[in-house]
Amino acid sequence: MATSDPLEATAGTGVVTTSVPARLDRLPWSRWHWMIVIGLGTVWILDGLEVTVVGNIAGRLAEEGSGLAITSAQVTGIAAALYVAGACSGALFFGWLTDRYGRKKLFIITLAVYLGATALTALSFSSWWFFACRFLTGFGIGGEYAAINSAIDELIPSKYRGRIDLIINGSFWLGAVGGSLLSIVMLDTSVFPADIGWRLTFALGVVFGLVILLVRRHVPESPRWQFIHGQGDKAEKLVGEVEEEIRAEKGTELPPPAGEITIHTRRSIGFGTIAHTVFSHYRKRAVLGLALFIGQAFLYNAITFGFGAILHRFFDVPTGSTGYYFAVIAVGNFFGPLLLGRFFDTVGRRIMISGTYVLSGLLLFGTAWLFDSGRLTAATLTACWCVVLFFASAGASSAYLTVSEIFPMETRAMAIAFFYAIGTAAGGISGPLIFAELTESGVVADTVLAFQIGASLMTLAGLVAAFLAVPAERRSLEDIAAPLSARPAPEPGRRA
Repeated sequence: MATSDPLEATAGTGVVTTSVPARLDRLPWSRWHWMIVIGLGTVWILDGLEVTVVGNIAGRLAEEGSGLAITSAQVTGIAAALYVAGACSGALFFGWLTDRYGRKKLFIITLAVYLGATALTALSFSSWWFFACRFLTGFGIGGEYAAINSAIDELIPSKYRGRIDLIINGSFWLGAVGGSLLSIVMLDTSVFPADIGWRLTFALGVVFGLVILLVRRHVPESPRWQFIHGQGDKAEKLVGEVEEEIRAEKGTELPPPAGEITIHTRRSIGFGTIAHTVFSHYRKRAVLGLALFIGQAFLYNAITFGFGAILHRFFDVPTGSTGYYFAVIAVGNFFGPLLLGRFFDTVGRRIMISGTYVLSGLLLFGTAWLFDSGRLTAATLTACWCVVLFFASAGASSAYLTVSEIFPMETRAMAIAFFYAIGTAAGGISGPLIFAELTESGVVADTVLAFQIGASLMTLAGLVAAFLAVPAERRSLEDIAAPLSARPAPEPGRRA
């Protein structure tokens, strides 16, 4: 029977009754939440800047006098593949550590790995060094996705969780805008020498990252992780301090928490238990996660992989000007989650996830038809992509939200890592293998086929979401998927 005390541990049994989740979910939005968003979410801007800059400097690195003996194809091929491989490996490795050792330790470590690798990239003196640094940079970024998404969802109140998660993931595209415009300045040889400008671009990324690291030091550990891992006293103390801070800020008392949960504390969860939970007890949810990640990965590769080549080959856009066009579609990508995010909390997850996926797929089919019939210019094609990605970006961001909230807390970081790795591998490995030849052939029909493949998989994922998406809006994470520690292990054959 639950006691009136918000946290009670039964001596010798490891049983804890706590109202910590309900207390976190009923908090009004405050300065403390903004600190969480800035400290954890802004690294997505760095990721967008990093990826965009590398794509835009490929041509410069291949030029004589760049300081590196490397070709443009190696930058967009080998280096890109190593970045993807690093991201997949880092997500799985750091995801496992995040569930085992806590969110805070890992979102500090992963940012440090990213910063170190980016700084070393700026010092590249050989192609092999550049390739190794790209792998390590991806390794840190992959870990960031697992550690940060799990922490954000566990710290943000359920009322705001959907929109905040979408906006944070969508902020990648703010970095993409910055990377596009920054590369134009940094690669201008009238401003910086050919062997210096691209190095300074990476160095600026390090400076931005250090600022984020200073803010991130103040972001706390997830109280949800703490009480399950036998640190209930720390969870109680942290939430109490946050409540006092918000009472003082708002000048009013907080509403009472909605309820309590009783769990058996556990120091760690075995990988076998995690795998069985995700792929047996929550099989339908696993199918949903795979569909969402693979669909968005292929749509984005269908549009962005040959972005510059399509504009240059079919519309004679100078290679030095493609950054302006990319900045336009990046803006559309950011405004999608920003403007549509709140509807994921109000209209609901199922309608919004399936709707954004299906609509973006159908719009890309329409773009493919217009492109095939010769009705588009560089400007109107970019406008079409901008509209497609306005909806696709909200959908793609909801994929990260979905897998971070529909599985039990003990599996959260590993679930994010697994689905991120699968989606990234599909988009970053098999995607380029499929789309490279199609978009670079110079044949209109081949590029149309690339668009149609991406549109088909995105539409299919939307239809899967229409049937399998979980109505998680405004619900506690513990209500969506009860912690493994709060109930007996699931019986074989049961489904959720």
